[in-house]
Amino acid sequence: MNDRYISKNLKLYELSNDGLKLSTHAQANFCRGELAKALRKGPYQVNVILGGYDAKVPTGGSLYVMDYLGSCAKVNYGAQGYASNFCLSIMDRDWEEGLTEEQAVKIVEHCIRELQMRFLINQSNFIIKVIDKDGLRTLKFGADPADN
Repeated sequence: MNDRYISKNLKLYELSNDGLKLSTHAQANFCRGELAKALRKGPYQVNVILGGYDAKVPTGGSLYVMDYLGSCAKVNYGAQGYASNFCLSIMDRDWEEGLTEEQAVKIVEHCIRELQMRFLINQSNFIIKVIDKDGLRTLKFGADPADN
């Protein structure tokens, strides 16, 4: 299982059902099911954060975290890997219901500053992406022109 397999199967579903797109919740459950199947076939280890915007959901956005065992949970914020040791505590403290985009970006920038201070290797380039009713947008953070 890889990201292309998931994305192509989601596109196949859309084409097979007259353009009907799956909700973020349905996509997360499809991904979780495929991850669970792959786990049963052999050793497979992957963690996934899946986010999307659904007009039918009252809050609009949804974020799901799946771990390497195939469990899935809807969350308000997420981070993975070594960075999560630093970022999740910042998000726990600063996140509140009804954040504006500007407030959310400030929290992410706080996480990035913390990572730059704590990591042994200097990682000066980060990318912030926003998913909203207008689609996916990239907000630049860093100096690399290849961030587009």
